[in-house]
Amino acid sequence: MAVGRLVISVFVDNVALPLEGALVNISGENTNINLITDESGKTNVIELNAPDIEYTLEPQNTVLPFSNYNIYVSKEGLGSASILGVQIYDGITSFQDVFLSTIPGDSGKNVTVVTPPAIWQSNPPKIQENPLALTTDEKVLPRVIIPEYIIVHDGIPTDTNAPNYYVSFSDYVKNVASSEIYPTWPRETLKANVHAIVSFTLNRVFTEWYFSKGYNFTITSSTAYDQKYTHNRTIFDTISNVVDEIFTEYLKFPNRNFPFFAQYSDGINVVRKGWLSQWGSKTLGDQGYNSLQIVRYYYGNTIGLAEAELVPGLPTSFPGYNLSVGACGEEVQLLQNALNKIRESYPALPLIKNTNGIFDADTEASVRKFQSVFNLPVTGIVNFATWYRISAIFVAVSNMLKGIFE
Repeated sequence: MAVGRLVISVFVDNVALPLEGALVNISGENTNINLITDESGKTNVIELNAPDIEYTLEPQNTVLPFSNYNIYVSKEGLGSASILGVQIYDGITSFQDVFLSTIPGDSGKNVTVVTPPAIWQSNPPKIQENPLALTTDEKVLPRVIIPEYIIVHDGIPTDTNAPNYYVSFSDYVKNVASSEIYPTWPRETLKANVHAIVSFTLNRVFTEWYFSKGYNFTITSSTAYDQKYTHNRTIFDTISNVVDEIFTEYLKFPNRNFPFFAQYSDGINVVRKGWLSQWGSKTLGDQGYNSLQIVRYYYGNTIGLAEAELVPGLPTSFPGYNLSVGACGEEVQLLQNALNKIRESYPALPLIKNTNGIFDADTEASVRKFQSVFNLPVTGIVNFATWYRISAIFVAVSNMLKGIFE
């Protein structure tokens, strides 16, 4: 049997409060492992058995292409949490976040069941919509933005008993991609699918599709209406890295000011003209197509990529170039101050002694540790992905310390 990897991060209520000393049990597939989280709330990287990668590379419904494990997390004085069906793929690192509650009596309620990705199972028929049906009378935002949060309704739109979840935009996209397709596919295929997911989501945001109909959410978890979302599910390194790099990029036709409503299907059980085929995109990736070529194959040669203007809620935008040892200026000083603030919740980050705007060895060491803690490629270089992750965690920690984190 092949091997995949698992890293578990444990928090109290939110990402601003990593939990040291949590007891973690991993069971399943003839495995029973006990671990304790470190000062950043993380476990060691654990290797676990998984089916061979070949079962994810061709359409089949005979052999489950991933292994399932169960996680139970507890610490005295806090509610416990169970994650059932954590998925492990051959050669992939799986990331599982676990949140323990400070609310008494929450232990029995904090159970997540991770269901198989949509590509593996049959799904209800898609409700067809006209992706270009926008008129001047419809409610739309003045410009395309990346929202700080997506409100996900965990059911069909009319299910009033389904909960709503507030999820950061990039975390939502990672969740959907991990819930839809296999993380073992070619990188350009993953990028093409992520571009479709981002564009679909931003179309819902831009048109205020559900708000304009009287609902109190941005999007649903129903594949009949929107995209598959599983709250607190396992995320995979290949997908996470792609999303971190391109989550502000969306598909757009010339002379149209809104994100394309990029619909897609598995391409096997459901095949529709003008929709991206998930299995077809995998085949094109195998043939050497890049992500833009893949989306143009399905949506037409005139479609292109655009970038959202801003990310509300973050302190400042990415400067447009990478920061590394030797860089200097206001952006470096902002970075240094943010990392030192994050260190108040994540003491494993080395202190940057001189926050003078010069990217020195202390700054590089802090960046490297941050990247390690937050499952980013450890380079010591602050690129787009690292900058926005630092910004998001800085906001979370700052709000928590002010007592206003929600």
